[in-house]
Amino acid sequence: MNGTNAAGLAGRSLTALREQGLTLKVFAGTLCLSAFLLFSVQPMFARMVLPRLGGSPSVWAVSMCFFQAVLLLGYCYAHGLNRYVRPGMAILVHMTLLGAGFLALPIALGNSEPPAGDAYLWLVGVLALGVGLPFFAVSATAPLLQSWFSRTGHPHAADPYFLYGASNLGSLAALLAYPVLIEPLFGLGLQSRLWSAGFVMLAAAILFAGAILVASGGARERDEKNAIVAVTPRPAWHERALWVGLAAVPSGLLVAFTTFLTTDIASAPFLWVLPLALFLLTFIMVFKEKPTIPHAGLVAWLPRLVAFAVIGLGLLGDMGWYLGTAFGLLAFIATALVCHRELYLKRPAPEHLTEFYLWMSLGGVLGGVFAALLAPQLFNSILEFPLLMAAGLLLRPGVLKSLTNRGALASVAIAVGAGVAMLLAIDQLIAASVLPPDMRIKMVLVVLLACGILLFSDAPARQLSSAALVVLALGILPFGKNVGEAERSFFGVHRVVESADGRHRLLFHGVTMHGAMRVKDAADKPVAEPLPATYYHPKGTMARGIELARALLGPDAKVRIGIVGLGTGAMACNGKPGDDWKFYEIDPVVVSIAKDRSRFSFLSRCTPSAPIVVGDARLTLSKEKPASFDYLVVDAFSSDAIPVHLLTVEALELYLSKLSDKGVLALHVSNRHLDLPPIVAATAAKTKAAGAVYVFDLPEGPAYDASASQVILIAKDKAALEAAKAMKGARLLTPGTTAAWTDDYSNILGAIIAKRLK
Repeated sequence: MNGTNAAGLAGRSLTALREQGLTLKVFAGTLCLSAFLLFSVQPMFARMVLPRLGGSPSVWAVSMCFFQAVLLLGYCYAHGLNRYVRPGMAILVHMTLLGAGFLALPIALGNSEPPAGDAYLWLVGVLALGVGLPFFAVSATAPLLQSWFSRTGHPHAADPYFLYGASNLGSLAALLAYPVLIEPLFGLGLQSRLWSAGFVMLAAAILFAGAILVASGGARERDEKNAIVAVTPRPAWHERALWVGLAAVPSGLLVAFTTFLTTDIASAPFLWVLPLALFLLTFIMVFKEKPTIPHAGLVAWLPRLVAFAVIGLGLLGDMGWYLGTAFGLLAFIATALVCHRELYLKRPAPEHLTEFYLWMSLGGVLGGVFAALLAPQLFNSILEFPLLMAAGLLLRPGVLKSLTNRGALASVAIAVGAGVAMLLAIDQLIAASVLPPDMRIKMVLVVLLACGILLFSDAPARQLSSAALVVLALGILPFGKNVGEAERSFFGVHRVVESADGRHRLLFHGVTMHGAMRVKDAADKPVAEPLPATYYHPKGTMARGIELARALLGPDAKVRIGIVGLGTGAMACNGKPGDDWKFYEIDPVVVSIAKDRSRFSFLSRCTPSAPIVVGDARLTLSKEKPASFDYLVVDAFSSDAIPVHLLTVEALELYLSKLSDKGVLALHVSNRHLDLPPIVAATAAKTKAAGAVYVFDLPEGPAYDASASQVILIAKDKAALEAAKAMKGARLLTPGTTAAWTDDYSNILGAIIAKRLK
């Protein structure tokens, strides 16, 4: 009898163990799949909408903000189900929602076109209609399943936060797979269909997890759960506020750093997912019982990293883009690690799990809204990134408590007063010509570094004063080229500045110069007529292309010229009277700068009546009649970022269709980060063009008057091709092993690596 009982008990134990193992696998696998779907659909849909908005870095920033907001709604929904609906009924409600989400599949982009100018609301509307409901249905999975798991009776059910790791694993897998495997291998249409299949698999997995919950008896434990909640104190409001702040700062930094990064390379999935993957990695490293990196060390080192980030960003032009970006990246990662570890340490009991995730999600939304929507309206530069780093300093353990300490406040007052005094002294030295104007940034940074070294201490008062000093610095520090008049739009930061010698007026987009005009001669006397400068000087390739087109038409012919990318309007002064001009520009701010004769007078002096079409080049050019131009220039980079959709096979075919039979297309491919000529060679070979010629122009002359440029001339017929080959510095461009870019395929990472290997 005893032996029989023992055998039966052993059998039941083995069965229980197997059931527990299955329970964990089902819940962890379902969470992993839901996270994979959430984080793969974000770059996929943003990639769909990107061409409609000219490859603007703001597309991803606004998209992240939208997805964070929908995630918040999903967490609200999950919290409501968990708190007010019986588990059995909650399963039915959620399956109904998933069914509604299925009806909105497959994910696709509508046919609407964005308005000219700011497109924030249009983009939010497109996101809501195109992906909103399926994303909302999937977004509630993580908190719901963790809450359900806590009722299954599993040995680990008492602390289900460890399942957050499975969620993060799925998220990270999606972010790594998208640019490396999904985007290169599958077109957008196939990606959408595969995502729909994954959605169906997720619904089945959630139903299975719900069945396990019911079978375990967890669905009947409503009264017991209420009893537990009754004795578990609800989180205080100051705790909730801290959760929001700790989640908001890293989220805002993620959006701000990604905007900073993509402004100068390209707005593309590879560069979107890299910061997001690092952001998730910080969760994986510290959102657990034993963090990968000791928390105390991170807290101590964070002020130092922020200080170096300030210096690196402030000296972008002197230290190099890569070094300055590296400092900013380190500060972003360290801030996220500190904030996410503090979130884990301050997590509530499992009974309040869904509420905890709700407040975390609210913080993520607020940080994203600040960086993506408010900052572009408030600041004329990407100032939100350093300001959020300063906020991260204030959220370190013990710093906020120092606000009640009079000694700490005195330290803040001293730090701010000393900083203001030093800045005023530097300005006076510059006004007295003791220091040149371009020394202001360097002197400010030296002062900050010295003060920062003195203030770096474990004492709370000095921690607070160091944070205050950084806040002060960030309020006045001109980052990179952040001097002169500035305007910010959906497409980036534009800045008009004077050169150090006062002889040129320069236009910067981000940290890249996009045109210049000489305003004084060598004797410092005002010049009478505007002379095209930098890449657009009269002997440069783009200017010579006009005469190439004229020679093909006849010496006295009037050339019909189209310019994609207005800049300062310098190209307007390279033609002859009677030439027909038409400009295309996506950013209304650039149009206003170029038309303002007090800034740049190229348009007003040379082509005052030339039409300027505002909108994305592919959308606006598609409305032109065939053979509308004899010479078409595509120079539509934002800072050093390339709008990928303007360099695809489909784009080149569009350009060529708008050229006359003897027409010539000029693509400006000068770029610090990407090797573009091999890509254009491969892409042009897929069209009906006669061939492509690469021209490297290395001019001699004063600074700003003429800049080296790389231009590719693509001809429709062989006569034009031979004429282009005869130009100085030209060579025939033949396709190699590089793959052509299409609307469905591009490889930004490969272009970056190729540039580094040159």
